[in-house]
Amino acid sequence: MNRLFLILLLLFPVSMQVSFGQESINIDGIDCDIHGSAHPERPEYRLNEQKNRYHLPIKGDYVTGITLNDLISSGDEYQFPVDKAIILTGYVFNLKMGGVETCNCKTKDEAYRDTHIELTPDDEHTSAEYRVIVEVTPRIRAIMALKGVDWSTATLKATLPGHKIKVSGWLFYDAEHKSQAFATYPDGEHNWRASCWEIHPITYIKVIE
Repeated sequence: MNRLFLILLLLFPVSMQVSFGQESINIDGIDCDIHGSAHPERPEYRLNEQKNRYHLPIKGDYVTGITLNDLISSGDEYQFPVDKAIILTGYVFNLKMGGVETCNCKTKDEAYRDTHIELTPDDEHTSAEYRVIVEVTPRIRAIMALKGVDWSTATLKATLPGHKIKVSGWLFYDAEHKSQAFATYPDGEHNWRASCWEIHPITYIKVIE
């Protein structure tokens, strides 16, 4: 083994193992990489790579001055940098299990599906035009488990709804939902979210009430 690599492994055993183990994870007996089961020619192939980021942001990755209201009103997919992280505060209106998605190789196993958290400005503005989606992913959930923190959907659902929280993580624009967001499709009959902007994945959660 390379001497320098051995020294790094001894110094940072947990973080090194997590990083190398998250590029591809075993789901339902298959290796699911960061592109999931998306075809390389499909738009979700690139989006899944962003959804499945597993490196925790460091100080230089954060940008300031972006608020929950900024995300609520933005229909511009280039307004914010998707290679940067932000910190938001908001009220947890709802929390639920994510759907069966290509980013998680279409698994139905709850342990390997995303957790959707719907953030609103407060408990008086909770209709769909105020809801911003922030998500916990299986890879970050596994990293938190190594730290003794339970980010399972069941535990988060039992503790977060109805509370004001602070969250941080990577900015993400989920273009697949343009026709379901008020910022991009204001007259949509089936809109269920404010905009396509998200924090995805979340890398920090704290109840601040």
